[in-house]
Amino acid sequence: MIVSPGSVGSVAPGAVNLKGRHFLTLRDFSAEEIKHVLRVSADLKKRIKHEGQFLPLLQGKSAAMIFEKRSTRTRMSTETGVSLLGGHACFLTPQDIHLGVNESTGDTARVLSGFADAVLARVHSHSTLEELASGASVPVINGLSDRYHPVQILADLLTLQEHYGSLEGLTLTWIGDGTNILHSLMMSLAKMGMNLRVATPKGYEADSGVLQEARRLSQQFGTALVLTSDPMEAAQGANVLVTDTWVSMGQEKEKAQRLRDFQGYQVTMQTGSVAAPDWVFLHCLPRKPEEVSDELFYSSRSLVFPESENRKWTIMGLMVSLLTDYSPQTPQLKI
Repeated sequence: MIVSPGSVGSVAPGAVNLKGRHFLTLRDFSAEEIKHVLRVSADLKKRIKHEGQFLPLLQGKSAAMIFEKRSTRTRMSTETGVSLLGGHACFLTPQDIHLGVNESTGDTARVLSGFADAVLARVHSHSTLEELASGASVPVINGLSDRYHPVQILADLLTLQEHYGSLEGLTLTWIGDGTNILHSLMMSLAKMGMNLRVATPKGYEADSGVLQEARRLSQQFGTALVLTSDPMEAAQGANVLVTDTWVSMGQEKEKAQRLRDFQGYQVTMQTGSVAAPDWVFLHCLPRKPEEVSDELFYSSRSLVFPESENRKWTIMGLMVSLLTDYSPQTPQLKI
C-alpha cells in the first residue's frame, strides 16, 4: 500500500514537535520528547512492517553519515531506514572526509548542511559532535561518541516497551564498564519512570559529571539509582540485565588488564537467578563470550536480536521526528 506524503499525518496542535533539533544526548530531551520519538518509531514499525504501507516521509531528503568508527548496526539501520522512507543516506568514511584535517569541523558542517538534510556522525570524541552541531544548519545526530550513544538507548527502550507493554516501574541493572551506553541510560531511564542499578569494577565507574546529573534526575522523577561493585547485588529484583563490551574500539592495548579487572562480571543464568521472575537480557552488540554466556545469550531471556532490529525503527522514528511534522497515526500506542 502506497501512501502519498501529504496524507501520512501532520503535527497536531499542542503536540511535541522536534523538527530541526540536534540529537547529541538524551540529557537534552524531556520525558515527553523521548516518548514522542518512541511513539513515532512504534507507529512506523506497525504501519510499514506489519501493515505493508509505504510511507515516503523522507522523499527528496538525504542524510550524510560520518563514520570515524565502523559499525554494522548503525550503518545498516540508517541506510535501510532512510531508504524505506524514500530518502537517501550517503556513507562517509575517514578516507572520504578528514574531520578537522584539511578543513575545520565547523566548515565541514556548513558544507554538509548544503548537501544533506541531516548529519549522523559516529565519532571518537563527543566534542567533534558539538563542533558539527555548532556549524551545521541541519540536525546533527549522535551515532556514537565516547560519552554517549543515545540512538542505542532508543532501540533498547522500544524493545522493552514491546516486551513489557510499559516502561514505568521497570528496574534495569547494568553490569560492566562505565561506558557511553551507561551514560545514556543514566540520562533517560529516570525520565521513563525506570529504576537503575549499576555494578562496575572499581576504577571503571561512570563519569562523575554524568553521575551527578543521573542522581538529580532520579530525585526529580522519584526513581531509584543504586551503585555497587557487586554484580549479584545489582541484579537483585531486576527486570532487565544489560552489559556491553569490556574492551571498546581503541582500548585494545588494555585488553589483558581489562579482562582481569572484569573477572566475575560475566552475565549468566546464575546472575538472573536473583532477578525478577520475568527478567530479560539486552546487549548492544557485538558481544564476546566473556561478557555473557552462550547459554543466556541464545536463550528465550535474550532480546538482543529484536533489540538490534529496533535500531532501524528508532533511527527512522528519530529522522522523521527531526525532519518532518509527522505525528503517530496509531492511537492505541502508549509509551
